[in-house]
Amino acid sequence: MTTSIVLFDLGNVLIDWDPRALYARRFGDRAKADWFCDTICTLAWHTRHDAGESFADTIPELQARHPDYAEHIAAWRSEWLDMFNGYVPGMDTLVLELKAAGVPLFGLSNLSAEIADETFNAFPVIHELEDVVVSGAEGVVKPDPRIYQIALDRMGCPAPETVLFIDDRLDNIRAAEAAGMVGHLFEGAKTVREHLVHAGLLARH
Repeated sequence: MTTSIVLFDLGNVLIDWDPRALYARRFGDRAKADWFCDTICTLAWHTRHDAGESFADTIPELQARHPDYAEHIAAWRSEWLDMFNGYVPGMDTLVLELKAAGVPLFGLSNLSAEIADETFNAFPVIHELEDVVVSGAEGVVKPDPRIYQIALDRMGCPAPETVLFIDDRLDNIRAAEAAGMVGHLFEGAKTVREHLVHAGLLARH
């Protein structure tokens, strides 16, 4: 059975998310930005939002522990869209080509439900996807197996092996493959296009 449906991760697959770039601008120093994201606003802290916790709870809690950085911590929410550097090169075009070719397109993202709509509206190509499973709305994050089953259910319960899942993290790919999907570790639009052409989902240029 060949793949006929494409399921996209969003951050660093379709859209270029880089919180360190925001903090490099705020601090005027990339090394300080790296320290801040490694020590204070960490990925583990941010994943709590992806799992459904509210910024209204997590930000004051973190500010209380690091009062000298209260304004920078608040910026994680108030300047959320400033963490993005547009679309990942070539991926917006690829989505539109797949849409024009009639390929069913879906999304599966670790993302806070509170900021999903503003993120999607800032990057209209996301609206070309038929549906996006948002971890924060479901209360479960990749690579938990449950979120892949939710995605399959939302896609109408296709045979898992007909779904091509594209993500930039190997642990997420491995979990999708365990669910029966075909995984593609994202390394840029060029290799995705090659995979899609090989799968017969896009015509060769």
